Amino acid sequence: MENKKNFFHLHLISDSTGETLISAGRAASVQFQGSTAVEHVYPLVRNRKQLLSVLEAIDRQPGIVLYTLVDQELSHLVDMRCREIGTPSVNVLEPVIATFQTYLGSPSRRRVGAQHDLDESYFARMDALNFTMDHDDGQLPEDYDQADVVLVGISRTSKTPTSIYLANRGIKTANMPIVVGAELPQSLLQASRPLVVGLIATTERISQVRENRELGTTQGFDRRYYTDRATIQEELKHARTLCARHGWPIIDVTRRSIEETAAAIVALRDKLR
Repeated sequence: MENKKNFFHLHLISDSTGETLISAGRAASVQFQGSTAVEHVYPLVRNRKQLLSVLEAIDRQPGIVLYTLVDQELSHLVDMRCREIGTPSVNVLEPVIATFQTYLGSPSRRRVGAQHDLDESYFARMDALNFTMDHDDGQLPEDYDQADVVLVGISRTSKTPTSIYLANRGIKTANMPIVVGAELPQSLLQASRPLVVGLIATTERISQVRENRELGTTQGFDRRYYTDRATIQEELKHARTLCARHGWPIIDVTRRSIEETAAAIVALRDKLR
């Protein structure tokens, strides 16, 4: 059976940043091949005037409405107006909050933006992000024993984006490139605190990513050498040997998203604690 719609409007209404809704909406929409979501994000909607303006926009381009509004009066207004328009609406957090209330036996605080409090965990994430940005691509290796995780791998194995994702979870992450003929710093080999993880991918994947990358005009740079598959195979062999020598676990990122790679690293940390 063919899809009825090639695209649809996805309206995301939040009284906070909208991150929760964006994640939920995308997680659901990718399950429907052949239909593309046109996202309309409305963050920081906290009063009736703001919401009425949003509802007018939905009336002009009806579609699926997902929302996270703590104020129950605003929630009721969304549901009522969507019924009038004839478009579905879902309060994404309400079933979860209801389950928590039933299990815990107490009502929720119903506080807007509570997940973004400037608490200890928030400042830990900011500290981790600062550390990670300062220790990208082999910078400041003398600090490696302050890291929670150090990622090693040849060029184009997603070390930097994975490091940043982990930092957003409060994990101080450094990354170090593995280059054939270059020694790894003693500060890494002697570090006792961090979990060191090697990232690899298939030769084909790395070659493809390197070919698509916009490269600078560094003097003496040989693009053919950088994308040559035989050369990449040697680089990967060298990386595997180093990781085996030092007992570092290896994760193949070929078919993993950044989020999946990060989850595997977190699981390794939990397992080795």
